[in-house]
Amino acid sequence: MSSTKTGVPYYFVPGPSRWPLFAGMSLLATMIGASGWVNGASFGPMLTIAGILSTLVVLYFWFGDAIKESESGLYSKRIDLSYRWSMSWFIFSEVMFFAAFFGALFYARAISMPWLADLDHKVIWPDFAAHWGNTGPAGVIDSFQTMGPFPIPTINTALLLLSGVTLTISHHALLAGKRSKTIVWLAATVLLGAIFMGFQVYEYMHAYSELNLKLTSGIYGSTFFMLTGFHGFHVTVGAIMLAVVLYRLMKGHFTPEHHFGFEGAAWYWHFVDVVWLGLYVVVYWL
Repeated sequence: MSSTKTGVPYYFVPGPSRWPLFAGMSLLATMIGASGWVNGASFGPMLTIAGILSTLVVLYFWFGDAIKESESGLYSKRIDLSYRWSMSWFIFSEVMFFAAFFGALFYARAISMPWLADLDHKVIWPDFAAHWGNTGPAGVIDSFQTMGPFPIPTINTALLLLSGVTLTISHHALLAGKRSKTIVWLAATVLLGAIFMGFQVYEYMHAYSELNLKLTSGIYGSTFFMLTGFHGFHVTVGAIMLAVVLYRLMKGHFTPEHHFGFEGAAWYWHFVDVVWLGLYVVVYWL
């Protein structure tokens, strides 16, 4: 492996690692446990929890190795470019993930629902009304109320938009070499994400207890909780990523010239913001 004049490898290739194997085993245990859990198997809950915890442990040590390599000066501009491409493709895969759920919502509302209410099906489902939030043509679903945009979804929209602003301010402060300002504004971003999740938990409690809106509430309940729930999961992951970056900043990591860890987490957070705007319009308003 040739080196540059500064001693940084031309392209750093890490040695054999045990973490990919451990990650695969942990994820397999999680999936087996989750499958057993939803099917009533006694081993399901414990295996799921054990799989999740072991996955977190693997990520902690695996990411720790990457951080040590970066901070020891082994990463050149070529490694930086590789990370940027990897993060870009990862976010693209997340775009396709949400596109599938948005597509399911579109199919249910724009294709299936009018089709079930046309004249040919009135003989089978005479009482079915093609309005979004119905109880299905068979009428076997308990009645429920739909979730409107006020007040919590609108508050959460403001929180996420504001978090995008605070994150951008933090990034510009890092580029300017102002570490204290970077830390303060990034901490504000993490706090806004935590408040968002708190409001979403309250919204779910309200949906179950007062609106009788559940995951089993037909296609409306399924799409509502799948879209908002997976988005909430992504907000949680993004907040954890930013919290790790915040901790690293406090330890003196990152420079104005070398801080892709910060940028990668920021890209992910902005992606989460954009997805929420789509959810806010399509799920809560339309």
